[in-house]
Amino acid sequence: QVQLVESGGGLVQAGDSLRLSCAASGRTFSKISMGWFRQAPGKEREFVAASGWSRSMTNYADSVKGRFTISRDNAKNTIYLQMNSLKPEDTAVYLCAANSIGPYDYPGVYEYWGQGTQVTVSS
Repeated sequence: QVQLVESGGGLVQAGDSLRLSCAASGRTFSKISMGWFRQAPGKEREFVAASGWSRSMTNYADSVKGRFTISRDNAKNTIYLQMNSLKPEDTAVYLCAANSIGPYDYPGVYEYWGQGTQVTVSS
């Protein structure tokens, strides 16, 4: 019902910025909640940020609060993750996810997932 495609990853140095994009299709954009997760090699999938469309609510992981910002452009059916002051520990595959419930911080409630985009931060 929902297809998600991420883009914008790359190789950067510590302190640099990146903006990730996630294009959604297959459902009215305003009716779903969206989240960003990341998965580093050998680690569990980790919550990064989420946005609830119906209530304009946002949540952030403590590790990225103050550095990352989630936003959306409903006209383009796209959400973004602006990542500033990147650190080597931010290195991971970043995945976009969607659900019809709310901006929860755990992956189990997300029904739809993109394939991910690699972010690598060197020191």
